[in-house]
Amino acid sequence: MYYAHSTEGQDKSSWQTLKDHLENVADIASGFSREFNAEQFGYASGLLHDIGKYSHEFQRRLDGNNIRVDHSTAGAQEARKLYGIFQSRILEYVISGHHGGLLNYGTKECGLEERLSRSFLPNYSAYKNEISVPDLSKVRPRLTPINNKMGFSISFYTRMLFSCLVDADFLDTEQFLSPDKSSLRGQYEPFDDLFLKFNNYMNKKLSTAEENPINRYRREIYEQCVEKAELPPQMYSLTVPTGGGKTLSSMAFALNHLRKHNLNRILYVIPYTSIIEQNADVFREIFGNENVLEHHSNYDPKNEKSEDANVVQEKLKLSSENWDIPITVTTNVQFFESLFSNRVSRCRKLHNLAKSVIILDEAQMLPTGFLKPCLAALSELVVNYGSTVVICTATQPNLNGFLDESVVPVEIMHSPQELYEAFRRVRVTDLGDMDDSDLSARLEAHKQVLCIVNTRKHAQKLYEQLSGSKGYYHLSARMCPVHRRMKLKNIKNLLKEGAECRVISTQLIEAGVDIDFPAVYRAMSGIDSVCQASGRCNREGKLASGEVYVFRSTEEYGKATHWQSRVAEIGSMIFDEWDDPLALPAVGRYFEKLYSYEGEGLDKKKILPSFEERLSNIAFPFEDVADAFNLIENDTRDIIIPYDDKARSIIKQMQHTGFPGKYVRNLQGYTVSIYAEEFRILEKNNAISSIADRFFVLDKLEDYSEDIGLLNLK
Repeated sequence: MYYAHSTEGQDKSSWQTLKDHLENVADIASGFSREFNAEQFGYASGLLHDIGKYSHEFQRRLDGNNIRVDHSTAGAQEARKLYGIFQSRILEYVISGHHGGLLNYGTKECGLEERLSRSFLPNYSAYKNEISVPDLSKVRPRLTPINNKMGFSISFYTRMLFSCLVDADFLDTEQFLSPDKSSLRGQYEPFDDLFLKFNNYMNKKLSTAEENPINRYRREIYEQCVEKAELPPQMYSLTVPTGGGKTLSSMAFALNHLRKHNLNRILYVIPYTSIIEQNADVFREIFGNENVLEHHSNYDPKNEKSEDANVVQEKLKLSSENWDIPITVTTNVQFFESLFSNRVSRCRKLHNLAKSVIILDEAQMLPTGFLKPCLAALSELVVNYGSTVVICTATQPNLNGFLDESVVPVEIMHSPQELYEAFRRVRVTDLGDMDDSDLSARLEAHKQVLCIVNTRKHAQKLYEQLSGSKGYYHLSARMCPVHRRMKLKNIKNLLKEGAECRVISTQLIEAGVDIDFPAVYRAMSGIDSVCQASGRCNREGKLASGEVYVFRSTEEYGKATHWQSRVAEIGSMIFDEWDDPLALPAVGRYFEKLYSYEGEGLDKKKILPSFEERLSNIAFPFEDVADAFNLIENDTRDIIIPYDDKARSIIKQMQHTGFPGKYVRNLQGYTVSIYAEEFRILEKNNAISSIADRFFVLDKLEDYSEDIGLLNLK
């Protein structure tokens, strides 16, 4: 008898047989991969993935012998013997990587090719007595290459199959070893119930809304989203101005579209955690905590408040592993880096993107340096995996030049230009060059005003010049998220009360922060950023027109960085060419200029060509691509701020345990990211201490200000 998993004790009657495990995983993986017509590949990968456990050496290991056994390579080697290159190569990647991750194809000295050249594997031939391997000789992936990039399509297919296998493997193992935990999975309300909850919520909201022109337009936007949901799965654009009710209207589209076309789940992909928190709160209010996953680095399921909080926490934690929940709200970083990852933990959830509705909110924030690979991945999901993608923004980037004809977005709104005019609530004035002395005088003249600058240093310097006066506040990423949320709440209360409130902020306040100032100043930047800043002005339409002033700082510390300088230069061109630089044609022209200027920089790490170079041999650089695809450059370090009693208590627990990593997620709201140079300064000043040489805590609290956050270091 051969076994896959053991239990405590020597009574093997409770152990899981290897045949059962392989057949279970094959069935689960086949079910997952059926969503994209790959069930035969999925089934074969499940049957073969652990046949290395048929060796006597692995069985001795289960008996308690302290020996290492490579059991992942055997199935890949067997696939090479059984199948032609096309079928075998895909299975080779998937099976060999099911524990350690997808490998580079490499050479006989490294990578997949080296793994498959190994001649010293233990004898696993006993598998033939129990397992019947399917014939794949006539099976081919049903793929339509996008922009003639067949290499990318095959690599994407391989990663999706990998996702099916590793999730199936985890789920069957969990079912055997932790049946109580396994029983919590999949316990979500059906979409029919969620659909009714949403309709009840919206009917109440619409029936009680004040009758005015803006609310009439919001209703039209909502109705058009419901109407267009009848159209088939494809790529869509949704161009709705700030204040148009985009969040709820896009959810209406998603729910109706999913119901009409029998799709599986809904994902919201958002650039900033501040927007995620707001949107997830709205969705939880409508659908219930247990049906909505908020998945990003700052989220802690333990903060969930419900009668069955512990069960909800555990269910959400489990759903974060594979996104099997009805509605997931996540970040650009989590979503796109997973799509290009080679790691088991990140890839495990990808198969659940097939036949789903994916809403890209604030789509103008797609990272320019990775724009082409991101669009290629979205196109794959639409064309080859039955998904619908909605590119949703007030400032729609013109992406048609980078998309295959089969995925050119269909606009959901009948007349985006009419909506722009209807929701236009600000007047934009270009003030030209301005030093901080003149800027300060102008800000002082406003009772309530927001000033957004391009750098943290400028925000701190300007705030320090003004902080002697009453009613000034500062916001930047130098504050840990918990501190920042408290500060924002205070600012919103002051605005509501009509009190003096002048805020100096970096651009973190621009996207999705629901806040309303009568006047906004913005250091010159890209037109999309100016539009976002304008969305914080006269947001509720209480004034005939809000005032947005754009200026160019003459201060050395106010100069834009390299990237900001580039977009600011193009932004200035648009201001020179258009009377209304925020009009939709002007925004379109801005993105046209930006993308033309970037050229090859729209795929700065050469991700797409790397999958075509050795296509004839199906030799892909999965590891290299995963390392290169980082939306946030990794030259920063996280510092934990002991901001309040909760943070200090968790830090203390970390310091007195041998497993500090298990506490890190609970501290995400208390971290500040700094550049490597600043980290070295903190070390030199003995301002930080380390826990397990991996986690760093700010000890010198005088370096952290209640007004500013972490001070700029010298």
